[in-house]
Amino acid sequence: MEISEAKKEIIKTGEKLGCKNMSPGTSGNISLRLGENILITASGTCLYELEENEIVLMDRNGNLLEGSRKPSSEKHLHTKIYQMRPDINAIVHCHAPYVSTFAVCHKPLSRPIISENVFYFGEIPVAKYAMPSSNELVENTAKFFVMHDAVLMANHGIIVGGKNLREAYFKSETAEIYAQIYLQSLILGSPVDLEKRHIEEIYELRNAIGK
Repeated sequence: MEISEAKKEIIKTGEKLGCKNMSPGTSGNISLRLGENILITASGTCLYELEENEIVLMDRNGNLLEGSRKPSSEKHLHTKIYQMRPDINAIVHCHAPYVSTFAVCHKPLSRPIISENVFYFGEIPVAKYAMPSSNELVENTAKFFVMHDAVLMANHGIIVGGKNLREAYFKSETAEIYAQIYLQSLILGSPVDLEKRHIEEIYELRNAIGK
């Protein structure tokens, strides 16, 4: 994929996040692996109104290769995840309100109440809080990507990986809707978990067709 085409994809993803109120203000960041290098949104940018010059190219270690802006302050978290997971080629980090509600309560999204959440995530764990952009944040969060594609960041937001930007965005939206339904179900009463046999059937389907 050409850099200009990849930047357009990132801009489109930012617009979708903005339309869904998943990236308020200048929160969040998006990246896309391009061969040995990585395109990432610049620090302090609004994902909803991204311009091409607000997306920069860096190497696998986070060193700026192309662009006049600083890469996102979370660049080392992105590079760490890419190093760990060769199957992940795109990452979306956002502060969507419902998933962030669970993040600030340090509650994982683990109840098997919706088949889609079981299929795509199994569960979404919570990484211990650390200062944004710190090495501690990288260590606390990246380790969960050994087994998971999405992680809540305590008192922060969510970070999601996908094989491409389309998948990373869809998983982010799926997680946000799941969190919204979960919260609303708690207001109505007690959500009912899927039965064990139903969960096993979903895992069998996932293994059969691929996640």
